Amino acid sequence: MTVRIIGAGLAGCEAAWQLLRVGISVDLFEMRPDQMTPAHKTGSFAELVCSNSLGSADLANATGLLKAELKSLNSLVIAAAEHASLPAGGALAVDHSHFSGFIEEQLRAYSTLRVIRQEIKAIPEVSPHHPLLIASGPLTSEALATEIKKLSGEDGLSFFDAISPILTLESIDQSQVFRGSRYGKGGGADYINVPMDKECYYRFVELLLGAEKFVHHLQDELSPKEGLKPFEGCMPIEDMAERGIDSLLYGPLKPTGLINPSSGKRPFAVLQLRQDDQAGGLWNMVGMQTRMKRPEQERIFRSLPGLERAEFARFGSVHRNTFINSPKLLDPHQQFKSKPGLFFAGQITGVEGYVESCASGLAAGIQLARLIQGQAPIVFPVQTAIGALLSYITDPVREDFQPMNINFGLMPSYLTRPVYGPNGKRLSKRERRLQTSHEALDEIRLISGQLESF
Repeated sequence: MTVRIIGAGLAGCEAAWQLLRVGISVDLFEMRPDQMTPAHKTGSFAELVCSNSLGSADLANATGLLKAELKSLNSLVIAAAEHASLPAGGALAVDHSHFSGFIEEQLRAYSTLRVIRQEIKAIPEVSPHHPLLIASGPLTSEALATEIKKLSGEDGLSFFDAISPILTLESIDQSQVFRGSRYGKGGGADYINVPMDKECYYRFVELLLGAEKFVHHLQDELSPKEGLKPFEGCMPIEDMAERGIDSLLYGPLKPTGLINPSSGKRPFAVLQLRQDDQAGGLWNMVGMQTRMKRPEQERIFRSLPGLERAEFARFGSVHRNTFINSPKLLDPHQQFKSKPGLFFAGQITGVEGYVESCASGLAAGIQLARLIQGQAPIVFPVQTAIGALLSYITDPVREDFQPMNINFGLMPSYLTRPVYGPNGKRLSKRERRLQTSHEALDEIRLISGQLESF
């Protein structure tokens, strides 16, 4: 039997890997590069269109736990990220091309994979004996999105997403910036830090508030009352500034854990740049997602110390991300309730983030393999990050559904964990999170053993 997968993004590639490695053939459909999206630049498998960071690797961080769970379950995406990793303090950041290249190489090593460069404009016939996985991502083509809307009986849901600019290293004035990671994590000098004094910070905020913004071509789809609806996790920097002139000091420009060696003091505010390629020639402006027009980006970002002659390898931009009402439409295994054999995975289900998309694809791939092999679905306990994430997007009583990153607030095992230890000592938040993570990994190892023994 062959499983058809629409979309060679993170979720689609991860699902394909989980199927191929247990002997199941895959037809992988990808419309790029013949039909591009507003955000993609290549036809590469698993192209990262926004940041090159997969988030923290710390087990006291929910993203770090999710990555550890995925690694325990033989995730291709996590293996690729480790293969293509770059210095990024306590985070896991990757070289874009090496990351995508590794994934494609590993998948194409299987003769049972067939890659079909074709846009799917209609949902083909589906049954448990002829399954289909839609992992077309948040930038699903208009034709396929229309078909999904018809199938769901809803108009669909969407939000707007923004990405950060990327600068060239040679254009940054090194005499005005300094190397360093928060609290010396990682190599201790993994980021380039642009320091701001009080006057510089407030001038920067003033420029942001007066900037000319890009009005998205899809803006007409929303009523004037609704306006632009950005995802909270990728809020444009100028929109964030509108929430209060000091809001950026507690967000992407917070100086916590950084000391400027030239002064020996903590700056008033700091813009961090993270390495974006293996050669170290490109640097991502961390947290600087924006919908400012390109001339405005040049004018405003070049007002900062060390960036006066900054060259933009990529400007920030905004695009629409589409997702379905998963709690209403999907069962706990990401299968369409009214159409057995049809599965969804990735950001189109409402999981938000690279690692979350990978987790959704991995889980869908495992469930499809179980379906084909005549085995019962795997149940991912809500005590795990994967289980908590799947529970969030498939809980049928959930209303006002919106995309979500993994966080400990989704995990009942963390929320109900005692605040005090056996000795009566109050546990720190980090201690409680680490306990939650270690218990989650124990659960995942049991699942991993169950899968490997089959």
